[in-house]
Amino acid sequence: MTISTIQPARLAEARRNVQDADSREHLAGLLEALTVLPYKPADFPIEDDPGLPAKDRPVLLAAIVSHADYLLTGDATHFGACYGRTISGVRIARPGGYLREE
Repeated sequence: MTISTIQPARLAEARRNVQDADSREHLAGLLEALTVLPYKPADFPIEDDPGLPAKDRPVLLAAIVSHADYLLTGDATHFGACYGRTISGVRIARPGGYLREE
């Protein structure tokens, strides 16, 4: 069983970044399949901490506490060095890379 999760802040960011009506409609359909995490996870030490910026650290923390197998992100600026790595049980990948793996 796969349960996909998203943080409220990332949900708002996704909605902000979608410009045209067709894409907004497509995004709405995708979001129906997600579970919105009800809180921002507490900070805790991460084994092999990748040193993410403060705004991105909660994304990884949320993936860890929700026992995600994968964290998919297109944010190569901050997560690029993490692509292909497994950190605290969570494999970090680009969405396209994940689709090619599966």
